[in-house]
Order: sequence, then structure tokens, then C-alpha cells
Amino acid sequence: MMMARVSSTLFLAVAALALAVPALAGDPDYLQDICVADLKSDLKVNGFPCKANATADDFFTGVLAKPGATNTTAGSVVTGANVEKVPGLNTLGVSLSRIDYAPGGLNPPHTHPRATEVVFVLYGELDVGFITTANKLFAKTISQGDVFAFPRGLVHFQKNNADKPAAVISAFNSQLPGTQSIAMALFGASPEVPDDVLAKAFQIGTVEVDKIKAKFAPKK
Repeated sequence: MMMARVSSTLFLAVAALALAVPALAGDPDYLQDICVADLKSDLKVNGFPCKANATADDFFTGVLAKPGATNTTAGSVVTGANVEKVPGLNTLGVSLSRIDYAPGGLNPPHTHPRATEVVFVLYGELDVGFITTANKLFAKTISQGDVFAFPRGLVHFQKNNADKPAAVISAFNSQLPGTQSIAMALFGASPEVPDDVLAKAFQIGTVEVDKIKAKFAPKK
């Protein structure tokens, strides 16, 4: 009888723990229908505080309708439609971007620390890929109408090797996925990453490190 009670108690404890773990592991659900971001508030929270008076415009943007200017160093441009552009996305856990590529344009290797990304090709053709923590490359050529996913936090890229422009719509499971460019993070950080660290990591000389840093230095 005592063993039965102990077993029953142990089962209830394990069941309670199993129910609690998912709640602790993920972000909590929002507790109201909407929480439009007050982008002007000085209050610092994980996300943005809610503003008092929401309108339909808080949930709208036309920023992705037109191609962005691709006359950049890499030949690509990202136009975001995240919570900073669409305040109504606050607490909803989703956002979009549009990426335009000139012929030969590259969206350089980067990561999104807070989101998985799924791209849908509007037009053109792209060579895309991501690299796992085991240093395995998953790469594919995608074209109009195709979809490709980049897992959260993994280094990935897109390259337009065609002689025509290309564009995609990117979807994220975060209102603000964050983007960290690998080259910019290492060679354009402020304060600077020490030359000897980069020289040893890339097995090059400090002179080469300084030359690369000069390419990523802020334009005056």
C-alpha cells in the first residue's frame, strides 16, 4: 500500500514537471489581443511596452512593395518589416523582410540569433546555403516560387550568380530577429577586436587584418 502511494506521488510529480518544462522553455503567450509597440517609450523591457491608443496603421506597411536600391558594396539590400516598422507586431512573434539582389549580388554570411528564416523567391535565381555547427554546408539553387529555410542561429548566405536581378520575401518567427554579419562583427566591431586575435584565428598577418578592417571601417 505504501509503495503504491509512493509510486502515485512520484507519477504526479513527474507529470507536473513535464507540464511545467514546456512553459518554462518557450516564450510566454501574450495576454491581450494586441500590444502595439510604443517605440518612443523610455521604459526598457524584453520587447516594447504597449502604447495606449492603437490604430489600423500600426498593423500596416507598404515598405516591401517596391525593390530596394542594390547599389551597395555587396550588391544587395534588405528592407525590414519588423516591429520597428510595424509596431502592431509587438508580442506576435513574426516579421518579414524583402531582400533585393543585383546581378552578382551577395547577402553576405550572417546569422539571426532570435529566429528561423524562410525565404520565398519572388523572381530570379539564387545560390543559397547554411552551415551547421558541425561545419556541414547545406546548399541549393532556388528560383521563382521556391522556398528555402535557414535554421535559427546558423550562418547562412544568398548569392545571385545570374545576370538578372533577384528578390525574395523572408519570413521570421520573431518580431525582431536580429542580424549579425560575420565579417562586420569581426572586422568592424567597436571597440575593435584585437589584431592578434584575428590574425591567429584566420592564420594571417596583422598587416592583412588591418587591410580588411579598413574595408569595414565606418565611412566619415
